[in-house]
Amino acid sequence: MDYKERFLSIYNEKISRAGSKELLEWISSTDFFVAPASTKFHGAKDSGLVEHSVKVYEVLREKHFDSYDDEESFAICALLHDLCKINFYKKSFRNVKNDSTGVWEKVPCYTFDDSFPYGHGEKSVFLIERFMRLKPAEAMAIRWHMGGFDDAVKGAGYASPIGIAYDRYPLAVKLFISDLESTYLREKGTSAVRNRLQ
Repeated sequence: MDYKERFLSIYNEKISRAGSKELLEWISSTDFFVAPASTKFHGAKDSGLVEHSVKVYEVLREKHFDSYDDEESFAICALLHDLCKINFYKKSFRNVKNDSTGVWEKVPCYTFDDSFPYGHGEKSVFLIERFMRLKPAEAMAIRWHMGGFDDAVKGAGYASPIGIAYDRYPLAVKLFISDLESTYLREKGTSAVRNRLQ
């Protein structure tokens, strides 16, 4: 089963909220299933976004599901947290000097073109809620899934919005940790650390 099939299987099995079918139809009409997850770090390849989404779900479910947690909320948060990246990346080329020949070569790459610059997590929440209502914990988890990497929290302390969200909504902390682990540990082939070493 490829990552698109796995995504669809989890989505259809776990998510049944009003509007979820319409949301999935919209997702399927976009580049979500073929888009990369980033331009040069984790999932910087065709279908990297759907792969990342499934891996975040796997980490979240395997490591952080407790008896009081909700299966649907876990699936919604993990599978949909990066909808903000839909129609965001474009294929292009850049020049890179070949170290062994000294010749400049044109190589494929991804660039980004944010036609709706609404932020990262908040854009995902906005896109989801065009079709399906989120519970407050789900909205907070998706909004703050970037943790300290979110531009809105630079220099913010414990009493900042992210600190309050993490204090009140354990799901937000669980999604952030799962996204981080998936990005830097599970997606080893294209992780930021590995790219810096190459």
